[in-house]
Amino acid sequence: MNARPRLGRAPRPVLRRLPRLVPVRWPRALLAVLATAALVLGAATAAAAPGRPSVTGAARAAGAPRSANANATAASSCNTHASSLRPTGPPQVTAGSFMAKIRARGYLIAGVDQSTYHFGFLSPLTGQIEGFDIDMIRAVAKAIFGDPSKVVFKAISDAQRIPDVESGTVDIVAHTMTITCDRLQKVDFSSVYFDAAQQVLVLKSSHATSLASLHGQKVCATSGSDSLTVIRKEGAVPVPVTYWTDCLVLLQQGDVVAISTDNSILDGLAAQDPWTMVIGKPLTDEPYGLAISKQHPEFVRFVNAVLEQLRTDGQWRNIYQHWLGTPVPPPKAQYAD
Repeated sequence: MNARPRLGRAPRPVLRRLPRLVPVRWPRALLAVLATAALVLGAATAAAAPGRPSVTGAARAAGAPRSANANATAASSCNTHASSLRPTGPPQVTAGSFMAKIRARGYLIAGVDQSTYHFGFLSPLTGQIEGFDIDMIRAVAKAIFGDPSKVVFKAISDAQRIPDVESGTVDIVAHTMTITCDRLQKVDFSSVYFDAAQQVLVLKSSHATSLASLHGQKVCATSGSDSLTVIRKEGAVPVPVTYWTDCLVLLQQGDVVAISTDNSILDGLAAQDPWTMVIGKPLTDEPYGLAISKQHPEFVRFVNAVLEQLRTDGQWRNIYQHWLGTPVPPPKAQYAD
């Protein structure tokens, strides 16, 4: 059997905020297409939006911070599966609403990932950001404009998700983002649109059986993810990086022994490198929500109305089947009010 090749570190991309994709076993010619696609996408986005504010650099005024008492109340009554605002009916763009302001602007600004295969990734074949999360955003855009393409995607890291929502740099974030009690004190979330669980990715040559079996060894996760806390709790040494594909490079080079995060993300990494595998029982419950500023509760209700349509008319099932395989029932919507 041929020895498994060791990949060198990929150079950092020239464009700011664009993560490195690592389609490990794809042909070299396709890798060249991928690099070109990243540059073309950034240029095309700028060219398609003359006169628009800079998506990567613009920041709107943040809303007033919540009081300490309000934060304490939110934490004490936290239910991550039933933390969102109930829709009042079908999604409607009402006069004076945040949705009306988005419509007047002409496009929705969404913070997304472009390095998580299946959920939010830059396709080397189309040069477009695609995936399950991206389709959630396109459904929101369609409800506002009647056109799912009226979106400006801003590629952000895990650590940027909450700051960008709080500052108003983006209208919404779809980024395999788990609803947690701590995050609920800072931003609002939609109802749960996907359920995941934290597991572990290792090389197939590894003898590890769980995260606990990696006690004292280096395990990778992204900065800003709640995965780091679980890694530390299980006795492994957390190694924080910016993007999940950075973790894959470190695993391939032997700088870490494993990656631990949501199985939805790990499945995408494993699909890019056939010498890896997901191991261990689920360690946590990871309910995903779309993050929205606390300044726009009407937008939260609107987005929840969109998600309810996706659940009931079969669109959620179709999106799941397209990106992830045999569909399962969508998470049942629960609300705080």
